[in-house]
Amino acid sequence: MGIKAFAPASIGNIGIGFDILGMAIEQPGDEVIAKKSNTPGLRITRITGHQGKLPLEVEKNTAGVAALRLLEHLGEPGRGIELEIHKKMPLGSGLGSSAASAVAAVLAVSELLRTGLSKRDLLPFACQGEQVASGEFHADNVAPSLLGGIVLIRDNETLDVHRLHVPRGLHATVVYPQLHILTKDARAILKPEVPLDAYIRQSANIAGFVVGCFNGDVELIGRCLRDEIIEPQRAGLITGFYDVQAAAMTEGALGCSISGAGPSVFALSANSLIAENVGQAMQRAFANHGVESRVFLSGVNQEGAVIC
Repeated sequence: MGIKAFAPASIGNIGIGFDILGMAIEQPGDEVIAKKSNTPGLRITRITGHQGKLPLEVEKNTAGVAALRLLEHLGEPGRGIELEIHKKMPLGSGLGSSAASAVAAVLAVSELLRTGLSKRDLLPFACQGEQVASGEFHADNVAPSLLGGIVLIRDNETLDVHRLHVPRGLHATVVYPQLHILTKDARAILKPEVPLDAYIRQSANIAGFVVGCFNGDVELIGRCLRDEIIEPQRAGLITGFYDVQAAAMTEGALGCSISGAGPSVFALSANSLIAENVGQAMQRAFANHGVESRVFLSGVNQEGAVIC
């Protein structure tokens, strides 16, 4: 008898909040099944939906590392547990795929062993797992995938994370183009220096976004979804990005930017009808550049990871 957990995809950064903002969406997501075993130690016995790209070795797999760090914390690193990982979302999509696997793994193992740990208790172990893929310890994908909602990470090192109010009707459109970008590569191109004027505008946008969330002011949120720092550096990695962004805005999106490290592009809208029209326009814009894409429409996932 096993325990199956589902962890949703997420939009890291939400454009303006590099490494400090994240949003959970309803689909896609990953599933992990944890089972007790008479064979000592943690093992990954099966991975589906990954096109042979993910390792079965525990220490090289985000789900494996996350689960192992949890077991070490519990003082049971030799506990016999088998993991099955079912990837239900594209790899390297900018949708927090590696984070979702890590989240689902720690939740499934925690439930299997009846640890009584809360989701927030599990957050450090999931972050350690996700670090295998990104090379950095940050929670902008892990925290929303685990906790749900829109999350502000005040400090990654101490995991001082806070859920923001989600305005009624807010919907996300995520378009995943058939392009490949590694998170590590997308981080490597970023300049360490930030111009003072860009820093000022970005700081104001982040603050305004938070105010807009708590006041339910979607128009303010829209005015704040303007990334002054990261988007200009990464836009060139995504074929046709600015045309896709313009198409989204023409259809009434509040804002449109890069999801995580890309290549997925997200837009936020005030309701589901606008979100649907935005998705069609974004797809057409990618198609005009010869790029095929998939669209995911979603409200904000308020629940996060769940036991299925």
